Amino acid sequence: MRSSTEPTRAPDGWGDALRDAGHLVAFRARTVRRRGAAAAGAGAVLLLTILSAVGPADVDADGAVGDILDTLVDALSGNVGAALAGTLVLSVVSATSSGGGRELLSRGEASIHPLGPRTEHLGALALAPLNLAWLIQVWGLLAVVALVTPAEARLGAQAVVVAWVLAATALGQVVGWAVEGVRRTPHGVLVVRVAGISLALVAGALHLTGRLRPVVEGLPTTWVAGAMQDDRWPVAALGLVALAVLAVVVGGAPAAWALGLPPREELRVQSGVHEARPLPEPRWGSGDRALLRRLDRGSVWRSVGMRRGLIVLGMGPGLVALLAGLEWGTVLLLPGLAASGAALLFGVNAWCLDGKGMVWRETLPVSARDVFDVRALVVAECMAAVSGVTVVLALLRNGLPPLGTGVAVASCWLVVVVQVLAIVMTWSIRSPFGVDLSSPRATPAPHAAMAGYAGRLSLVTTLTAMLFTALAALPWAWAPAVAALPFLAWSTRRLLRARRRWIAGDERARVVLTVAAV
Repeated sequence: MRSSTEPTRAPDGWGDALRDAGHLVAFRARTVRRRGAAAAGAGAVLLLTILSAVGPADVDADGAVGDILDTLVDALSGNVGAALAGTLVLSVVSATSSGGGRELLSRGEASIHPLGPRTEHLGALALAPLNLAWLIQVWGLLAVVALVTPAEARLGAQAVVVAWVLAATALGQVVGWAVEGVRRTPHGVLVVRVAGISLALVAGALHLTGRLRPVVEGLPTTWVAGAMQDDRWPVAALGLVALAVLAVVVGGAPAAWALGLPPREELRVQSGVHEARPLPEPRWGSGDRALLRRLDRGSVWRSVGMRRGLIVLGMGPGLVALLAGLEWGTVLLLPGLAASGAALLFGVNAWCLDGKGMVWRETLPVSARDVFDVRALVVAECMAAVSGVTVVLALLRNGLPPLGTGVAVASCWLVVVVQVLAIVMTWSIRSPFGVDLSSPRATPAPHAAMAGYAGRLSLVTTLTAMLFTALAALPWAWAPAVAALPFLAWSTRRLLRARRRWIAGDERARVVLTVAAV
């Protein structure tokens, strides 16, 4: 990998970019703290991928379960094209919200190793599989195709699915870099926001007028869905692989354009001048807590990446519930996933909000208890706000739920927020990381750790939501509220244990020094 002290050379070609990206991936692999856990996680991902591709096809059920399975297959058979289109949309949203994709090397680390835009582009593509949303898309598509495809065409269909995922990821990256380039122009932020709102309004209007389905069925993904299930699958697979390679090559141009422009949103935050405001009046608690709360909330909202992430996570699942007309039984799954996504923005490493300023924060004449309580409160506020938008939009779509379902939704919402809060505050003290979150492409922890965090949080919240979905079907409206009590008690105990660990001086010093070493 080049050093900044080397003589100036011509712009890197694709060979240099591939070599540099390979060095960076190898470097990141060697920085994994728990290699055994990482290997186990990679094995679990591979096993789930294989099960998703072959498992659903081997399900043989009779009676009521068999009828339900047949109904599911009939419903999915005509929607494979829409599922493929949805994968592309999610890839585009992921790339645009992260400023073109995740970075293999942070700005501070890259300052002595200037990376070319093609290397950045390839690095962002290499990190795509470490995103849980990307993995869930792959598993879901493989499972759907395994269900609806005849046994003799299943292998070819799954090959087309893999090729489509690669092409959709590369195309999403191209759009992500292009949008980031527009965003960095003088009036680009306004242009991107207006365009995003307009697209959402158009999609909503098409759905309300009943024209969305014909539009989706007219997309090329419908042909791909049909071709994968007959003898045209080799043509479809090869065409998609060629499209993916073309998109990777084309993506180098918008990446070079975007990375060559100044990041206006970030520079505006870093160079802005703000008038001093009077001390906040505490509505409850002490004045110290009110001041700490203002500092922490400001740290969250000033970060470009967290601001974008909170907006996307708040609106995305809610719009799905609003447009798709999801029933309350399905909506119960969304608050937990939204809360987990909000926690992954910074909550899994909550003290990284301060960065180098963590040392200064420790000199303030406030108690360690107040610092922990306020930080936990701000993390909980972000999770509650993001997941609350999802519930409100579902409420607008479905109206007031029955009493038992409403109690189940409220109980599940409260449980998953407290559950995730206790988990991430424990992780923040046990495994802190020094990161710079000023870039929208940054993550609060190394990418391998983030993949593990995402998997564990999603598993916990999904299982919890499934339990409350079952409780909502019971004739007793009080059952979900009673079932929530042991969950809340256990999570509160875990949160208090993390608080005691933070109060200990040696533990707090370890966290402070780790986070401040950015």
